Amino acid sequence: MPSLRAIASRRATAATTSRRVAAATIRPRPNFWSRSKKIVTGMVCSLMIRLYFPSRGILKRAFDIMASVAGLILLAWLILLLAVAIRLSSPGPGLLAQERVGRHKRTFTCYKLRTMYINTPNVATHETQVSSVTPLGRWLRRMKLDELPQLWNVLNGDMSFVGPRPCLPTQSELIKARQERGVFVIRPGITGKAQVLGVDMGQPERLAEIDAAYIAEQSFLGDLMLIAQTLTGRGRGDRIRDC
Repeated sequence: MPSLRAIASRRATAATTSRRVAAATIRPRPNFWSRSKKIVTGMVCSLMIRLYFPSRGILKRAFDIMASVAGLILLAWLILLLAVAIRLSSPGPGLLAQERVGRHKRTFTCYKLRTMYINTPNVATHETQVSSVTPLGRWLRRMKLDELPQLWNVLNGDMSFVGPRPCLPTQSELIKARQERGVFVIRPGITGKAQVLGVDMGQPERLAEIDAAYIAEQSFLGDLMLIAQTLTGRGRGDRIRDC
């Protein structure tokens, strides 16, 4: 016969097991509302992370929109004044509209203040003769004011403040070099790394390499530095050499 100690041990084990079964029986299962609450909470947290820590592309585009709006508000009078001065100083319109190659190789209309005589061939800047530039145009290029109308291109989403400079559809060698290096994945810019380094479109292979390097190392702080360097006069980009 089992001893009293063995009987007591069996009874204690049975009691513990029954309590565990009872606890498992009365433990509430997650219902529909609790599961939905967890899902909604996760979605909200994900959204907040995206809002407070946006991706590089979102931050770049947000800056482009805010800065271009501010620039157009503050400088619209200057653009209009310069356009009138250009119109009075030489025959032709004050604003120049050109077809350029943009993101994903799509063409768009790029706006500039006219700096050349009206009968100048529509070729790349580095292929243009110095005699084609008007006296006022020389000053505009030197002061980098001829690009001001491109604030509208930035606001419209055709361009960015910083990126590869947009080329003409006829610049097939540069287009091919950029396509091979995946440069057309981003918007072209008013200024860029190549412009700050003084590399123009007359060196298509080197220009495409610099553009690709910019894309690989692109950062918001880096863009601000390139803008600051452009405003302080560093580099000449695709300016006419003797201007």
